[in-house]
Amino acid sequence: MTVQDIVKRCEHLFEDLDFNVVSEWKAAQPGRKAIGYMPIYVPREIVHAAGMLPVGIFGGGDQLEVIQGDAYYQSYICRIPRSTIELGLTGRLDCLDGMLFPSICDVIRNLSGMWQILFKDKYVKYFDVPQDYADEVGGKFYIHEMQALRTDLGRLAGKEISDEDLKKSIAVYNENRKAVRELYAYRAQKPWQAPTSEVYLVLRAGCVLPPEEHTKLIRSYIAETNSVERPKRDNARVVLNGSFCEQPPLGLIKSIEMAGCYVVDDDFQLCQSWLLDDVSVEGNPLEELSKAFLHRSAQTASKYDDKKEDKGKHLLRQVKSRGAEGVVFAMASFCDPALLERPMLQDVLNKHKIPYTAFKFAENTGQMAPIREQAGTFADSIKLWSAA
Repeated sequence: MTVQDIVKRCEHLFEDLDFNVVSEWKAAQPGRKAIGYMPIYVPREIVHAAGMLPVGIFGGGDQLEVIQGDAYYQSYICRIPRSTIELGLTGRLDCLDGMLFPSICDVIRNLSGMWQILFKDKYVKYFDVPQDYADEVGGKFYIHEMQALRTDLGRLAGKEISDEDLKKSIAVYNENRKAVRELYAYRAQKPWQAPTSEVYLVLRAGCVLPPEEHTKLIRSYIAETNSVERPKRDNARVVLNGSFCEQPPLGLIKSIEMAGCYVVDDDFQLCQSWLLDDVSVEGNPLEELSKAFLHRSAQTASKYDDKKEDKGKHLLRQVKSRGAEGVVFAMASFCDPALLERPMLQDVLNKHKIPYTAFKFAENTGQMAPIREQAGTFADSIKLWSAA
């Protein structure tokens, strides 16, 4: 396939709010099951080891009109829970046999309870994460949470999930995360060859495809886009921060790029890049998954940070390792974790004299012109400062 074919396929998957590819995967082998998960991080390895398809649910985006979902949340709550409720109530998530709600914020915790009430025939679990990173404290708690999920999914699958099953799945996801790191490294090196509006779609495909297929897709995209020369522009290199849960509309990403910015790193869809390196396939698989989360995972607004001196280290690492010239804070409206963390991250950037700009969005944001103007002004100012 050409790069255009790959992007077109990914765009089709992105726009399919009926999740037909999931239904097709299940129909190909009767008895298969699919488990949805909300953004941030859940150990997809456990779902995969149960022979099930992990399916990322990121709300309805700007394609879905929310009608019923607005009855379940106040107007000052972010849009992703309302649009997710809308997907469920309109039958678009009927292909899922269960839903996992990771510990993102109080809104998602509340959504897990709503899901239990609304969809009594589905498996539902609020998946909590530790806030103490000592192996003997938070580690034990996290292993307990994962074991509970392992037992539940084994019961749902009709067979126990063995350690060998888990190790095989860990190896599969290690390779997938490696491919994602390759994609991010390639984009940082040649952002004109791999625009973020395409990279985002390629990543998003991994939320509905089996990981083995997604890994091949990523590498095919890198190979194909590298084979066709694209125009290089004198754009500002920026890191995008704050979109770890509710995802920005594709039009917003394109607007930032059209404004003269190359996005060289981001925190989109952290389910695919949360763990910073491979998980060991030796020893107890749940212990290794726990160690990876506790000690080798990205800092985000929804991950409790017990060391104040470490605040902003991950963002600084992104800026420096990717050769970024500034940071664009793009937070979902009413996202308490992101909006509370932003001033702290801004303080860190100020101390290191790294320029930044900030705005808020909703997944159905229609006013792209002001965002494009703001991003364009920011890109111009970076060029002026760097030339001074």
